Amino acid sequence: MSVAGMGQARGEGPLRLAVPRGALLGETLDALDAIGIDTSEVRGESRSLIFETEGLTLVTMRPSDVPTYVEAGAADVGITGKDVLLEQHDRVVYELLDLRFGRCRMVLAGRKGDQRLGESQRRLGMMRIATKYPRTAERHFEQTGRQVEVIDVKGSVELAPLIGLADGIVDLVATGRTLEENDLEVREEILECTARFVANRVAHKLRAREVDGLTGKLREGLAR
Repeated sequence: MSVAGMGQARGEGPLRLAVPRGALLGETLDALDAIGIDTSEVRGESRSLIFETEGLTLVTMRPSDVPTYVEAGAADVGITGKDVLLEQHDRVVYELLDLRFGRCRMVLAGRKGDQRLGESQRRLGMMRIATKYPRTAERHFEQTGRQVEVIDVKGSVELAPLIGLADGIVDLVATGRTLEENDLEVREEILECTARFVANRVAHKLRAREVDGLTGKLREGLAR
């Protein structure tokens, strides 16, 4: 591991790419491998957070931190989920490419057979919704003319309707297995999310050739 380049001026050193750990990591590394970037060290057992490859510095972090690092210029470019970008819509980053992996849905879900998410309750504005995405949920319900109490939770959001904290949840689902195992069902699909490639606005201007080149390679990789 090396931290070379991390404190250099914007126009110097290799591009710094914020790589999301967690569910998106494997497919992100596959996408990088497909364009000739060696990710073997990242895939190893190292506890390092920064990895040097030929012409690119990979900085691994939580997906929710990617917009923060990219906006501040601590990373020139990054990969994170559309759900993160929507929840942090005030972060000024340029979304350059839909990478089309990490596909999942943000949904409104409730207990099977429970009527508290029914139309009569919606009209009365009595719904309590637990979610890890409070800003996105609030915007959705405002845009659809519904008043709800949004409860911000950090852990297993599926627990909330099971013990009476909330009438329903807004959360990301891929297969829906976790909902099924907790006797929950999808009531409404809010949006579809995939991984996105984003850039710092200064780097996008001052290092346009490099940023555009990497964007082009990723786009070509998608077409294969």
